[in-house]
Amino acid sequence: MMRKGQEEMKNEIQTHVESKVGEIKDHVNSCIEKIEDVQSVKREIGEVKGEVERKIEEVKEKVQVKIGDLEKRLSELEDRSINFPANPDLTYSKPTVKFLTFDGQTSWTVFKTQFDVVSSANGWNNRVKASQLVASLRGSAAEVLQGIPSDKLTDLMTIENALEARFGDSHLTQFYRTELKTRQQKPGESLQVLAADVERLMSLAYAECPQDVRDSLAAQYFVDAIRDEDTQHATRLMDAKDLKSALAYSMKYEAAKTVSKTSRNVRSIEVEDGTGKEKDEKFDCLLKTLEKLLNSHVDGKKNTPRRNPNVTCWKCNKKGQVQRECQTISPNQEN
Repeated sequence: MMRKGQEEMKNEIQTHVESKVGEIKDHVNSCIEKIEDVQSVKREIGEVKGEVERKIEEVKEKVQVKIGDLEKRLSELEDRSINFPANPDLTYSKPTVKFLTFDGQTSWTVFKTQFDVVSSANGWNNRVKASQLVASLRGSAAEVLQGIPSDKLTDLMTIENALEARFGDSHLTQFYRTELKTRQQKPGESLQVLAADVERLMSLAYAECPQDVRDSLAAQYFVDAIRDEDTQHATRLMDAKDLKSALAYSMKYEAAKTVSKTSRNVRSIEVEDGTGKEKDEKFDCLLKTLEKLLNSHVDGKKNTPRRNPNVTCWKCNKKGQVQRECQTISPNQEN
């Protein structure tokens, strides 16, 4: 009986275990199917990603080709823009700088600097700059074009070299350096005007020098050119490193010197005024003394008793005077 009960329990346990094992197998199979589904989705995503990347590359290539075509067309339009007639429907507002002219009578270096600034502000390319430079020439400067081949009249470098050879300042470098060395402040010329002229000569005489060297030389030439010895000596002792510093110090010293001189003049005038007051007081005292003497003299005359008009001179027997006041010459005095 007990044995039969054990077998039944064993069978129940085995049945239960087999049931759980079956459930686990079903769950594992279900997970495997899900994993296979996920891997399938990944494969599909990878295929889609690859397709998208291929499409992006194709689009990028097409865009690059379009951009290249547009840049090429824009470049052609810029080169041919000067040949297009003005069309009011296509024009647009753009700030421009005043047109310049060069006749050979002014400095070529200065004109070239101005021309470069104007061309940059107007956005000209080299071809347009060449045509504008040709159009700006007048007089003897325009005659230079006769020596340039016709096929080179649109070449900016050729035109600039021809103008530089004819009107450039390079051959005058030594002349400007000599003028700089002998430059002296003129009577009545301010320090600011002197400094401006020194700076101008420096740009012409030492155009190729580094900026720090030019600054130092400009300060030295400026100090050497100062007319007033005291100002020159004081500025030289300051040992300025550039023209701006030397000018600022010399102006301060000159102003201080002027103020000091004015103060001395004021003190001198004050001393002179004090001396004059002393002289006036002495003169007033002298006048009062003279006035007292005069008054006393007048008072003395007033106090003198009046003479009797009937008195008779014993010398000449005339009335109205006495013998001591008689001016008649006696016979004895004549002998």
